[in-house]
Amino acid sequence: MPRLLFSYLLKRVGLSVLIVQLALSVPVVLSYLLYQLPPAAVRGGLVWPALVGVTPTVAFVTLPMAIGVASALEFSRMASEGMIAVLYALRLSPWAICRPALSLASGIVVLGYLLANFIAPHYSSNMQDVLNVVRNSLNHRMLDAAHFYTFSSGGKTLYIERWITPDIAANLYLRQISLEKMQEETITAARAEFRRNEAGVIIALSNGSIQTRSVNSSEVRIAKFDEYAMALPMQGSGSLPERGWRGVYELSALDFLANRATAKGDHRQYGEWMAEAAKRFGVPSLAVAHTLLAIALTLAFGNITGRRGASGSLPIIAVPAAHIVYLVALESLLRVSAWFAILLLALLVLEIGVSLWLIARLSYSPRPRLTTGAAPPGYAAPLA
Repeated sequence: MPRLLFSYLLKRVGLSVLIVQLALSVPVVLSYLLYQLPPAAVRGGLVWPALVGVTPTVAFVTLPMAIGVASALEFSRMASEGMIAVLYALRLSPWAICRPALSLASGIVVLGYLLANFIAPHYSSNMQDVLNVVRNSLNHRMLDAAHFYTFSSGGKTLYIERWITPDIAANLYLRQISLEKMQEETITAARAEFRRNEAGVIIALSNGSIQTRSVNSSEVRIAKFDEYAMALPMQGSGSLPERGWRGVYELSALDFLANRATAKGDHRQYGEWMAEAAKRFGVPSLAVAHTLLAIALTLAFGNITGRRGASGSLPIIAVPAAHIVYLVALESLLRVSAWFAILLLALLVLEIGVSLWLIARLSYSPRPRLTTGAAPPGYAAPLA
């Protein structure tokens, strides 16, 4: 294939991939954030960390579908405009016509492996940190008035009657148990101002009282104060609060592979490990498989003469269907048994094999048979 034509087709498919990828990933990311984050997360400034955390994962999962759908759209356009017939007339084989899209798909496979094994695990921790803040109410701007909240495994209970500003509350109630001092403190204040620092949140209390009771006795001491400050284990200005656990999807490639021996000890953990392994190492390779399938179906069943046929939309439907089936299977079947990985691998090999067979059929043209003897009536006899 001439270099100019190769570059033209590569750019056409690449532009289509960019458009389809945005059309696929943006709604998925937004719907996931709307489902996981409450409206108060906007006030707490949690939308951006969550967006950064979930976007790389959605990107590498949807990239194979994007290149497959983009190839189907671009080759369907070329077929409807009669460009495929022109390329055949230039004595270009189907393999030569496929080369620009397959070259782009190979580059997307490399990009997918980088996203799946290095970039997405690193940034997925941001999303889990955000969910940790949301589920444990660790952002003071997300606290609702007239609602009891517990922190530190039930060691602290907080109640706010109403908010004056996003950082100033009226009539605060705080109960905390100190295991070091073996005492229970009940703090009330007419006004409370939440101030963030690098490590957490400092509450500046005004016009209140502290009621202290020892755990080992019934003696109660009450002290009033004009100004009082105390720290809360909440989201500070420096970073999100630390979590006490780490998911397998947050591990880089080497740590993830090393975690296999530990995961095999538990059936549930091993199922999650296998599902994550299929996403990391199987999903990016689908870019080549879906591209081959889209091109093979378009060239084999599409009308390359420029006339619109009934089967023109077949590749556009087949590629998303195959990708969704693969994702649903790896998320459900592999969590039941790791042996289903053989079935998923067989489906991938079958998709590639059928696509290669369809393209090979187009490339095969039988040689004309030579006839001997007398020429048929109406034809001149061959020269001796």
